[in-house]
Amino acid sequence: MTDPDRPPNPPPSAHADRHGHLSRAVRATSLVTFGSRIGGLVRDVVVGRMFGTGLVGSAFQAAFAIPNMFRRLFGEGALSAAFIPAYTDASKHSREEADRLASLTMTALGLVTTALTVVIELVLWGVLVLAPRDPERDLSIRLVMVMLPFMPLICAVAIQAAMLQVHGRYGPAASGPFILNTFIVATGLYFILTGRPGGETVAYILGIATVLSGVTQCCWFAGLLRRQFAWNSAWSSVRPRAAIMLRRFIPVAIGLGTLQLNTFLDTVIAMWPIWFPGPLGPDGVRGPATMFGLAYPLDASSNVLLALTARLYQFPLGVFGVAIASAAFPLLARHAKEPDHFTDTLRRALRLALFVGVPATVGMSLIGPDAIGVLYGHGRLGWTGASIVRASAVLTGFSIGIWGYSLNQVLTRAFYAQGDTRTPMTVSLAMIAINVVLNLSLIWIPGVRESGLAWSTAISAMLQALVLGILCTRMLRRVGAHEPMLDAHATGATAKVLVASAIMGGLVWTLLRLLPTASPLVSPTIPRALASDWAWQVVRVALGTGVGGVAYLALSNLLRMAEMKWLFHRAVREPTPPPA
Repeated sequence: MTDPDRPPNPPPSAHADRHGHLSRAVRATSLVTFGSRIGGLVRDVVVGRMFGTGLVGSAFQAAFAIPNMFRRLFGEGALSAAFIPAYTDASKHSREEADRLASLTMTALGLVTTALTVVIELVLWGVLVLAPRDPERDLSIRLVMVMLPFMPLICAVAIQAAMLQVHGRYGPAASGPFILNTFIVATGLYFILTGRPGGETVAYILGIATVLSGVTQCCWFAGLLRRQFAWNSAWSSVRPRAAIMLRRFIPVAIGLGTLQLNTFLDTVIAMWPIWFPGPLGPDGVRGPATMFGLAYPLDASSNVLLALTARLYQFPLGVFGVAIASAAFPLLARHAKEPDHFTDTLRRALRLALFVGVPATVGMSLIGPDAIGVLYGHGRLGWTGASIVRASAVLTGFSIGIWGYSLNQVLTRAFYAQGDTRTPMTVSLAMIAINVVLNLSLIWIPGVRESGLAWSTAISAMLQALVLGILCTRMLRRVGAHEPMLDAHATGATAKVLVASAIMGGLVWTLLRLLPTASPLVSPTIPRALASDWAWQVVRVALGTGVGGVAYLALSNLLRMAEMKWLFHRAVREPTPPPA
């Protein structure tokens, strides 16, 4: 029997159109994000080889992390999450209403972030003037001061990118990092090719290039929006809407920014030996840094190892995890008052996130150490073997949580689309507290060191995904959804993903165990470049990635996993479950 209170299933054409819309949005965002992440990887390799794993490298990464945290938090998270539902709703009324809201938001945000930048700059200047001189700490502070103006610029870019998403231009909305990467890579390659890598002067010049890239991004996005947006300063009619949006921003920033906040806390802990050095001895030499009266287990290399290694696990997260969430969010906001459509979009976004996130977790854990060796471990500017071992341990810790990071991106946006900012904020605050406790516990374990920061971030992310998933099912019942978030199709799909990922992981692990770690190609007839250990590590990475990718796709096809069709076809409609 059918339930008379249950709305009928949508016609096939509407059903397929919604799924096709999500799939097209994911593909467009992923494609552009993939290109920008490749550029980001090239940028990190250039920077990592320029500065190595010493003091200047750690100081530059810390200085870059602060405005970059705002880029990720705003551009990929909180600001868009607060702005997109309000801008979408305003667009339904009229273009003038939407233009007024966007104009007011950009003005208010510009004033706040500029004022914040000025205050931080003055505080840092005061530290330089009043605190006892320490060359290592002073270098780090000055680099932060150089790059901090990037923050208000990238916040303006975040609003512009969110507007493009609402207008369905997902690809252009994700194009900003191309500009950032181009500026840094071009500048870094110039110094490498001219034989002047590393050094404080180069670090300052790269910082200036970062700020100039922010100016360029603002101009680029303004050009992209010239047909969808016109500045309108008649703000009185949208002030109530803007007030609600801005009140939501802080809890959204906490709720969606857990990963970024945890990453920043990791930076503070990793930079402790530089920012809080040991006491100055009678011979003028500073002693080792301490915490809780104990010799601190991290050193000046910890932050650069942590920062550059983190980019590798963020590659699949950015290309697919954030792309899926960014593409789904406008659709979730659009269907916020249609519980069944909302649940259907959310379910499919979660399935896509797991379809990519679980094998990425397995694959990165297995391929990661060789990938670090390929990127950073060879050549005149390569890292030492000890640094490679430490970086590999960090990457393993981060990689375990890729699936959790991906789910969190989707789940938090589901709450925000329903106007609930309190729940994700509460969960995030709890996870941040857990992360800090784990951070300050794991780093003291012998041999763990900075990899403990990665493990604590991953554990916190996985816990957050589980808690948000439970709370999200309750939220869907409250809004009147007739079907659960995890129906029979979703449960079966999750089981298939786990089975396929396990088999794929077993094949890759076996392959890497059988392949020698050093090059076996020793012959006078083989060119030296092809017989080098670096070339052999490239072969290991290529074979591992290729075998893993082909195996997972083949298993997906064998197990008839619908997610693969969603990614590569315009639309797909699964069989509708029988009526209750």
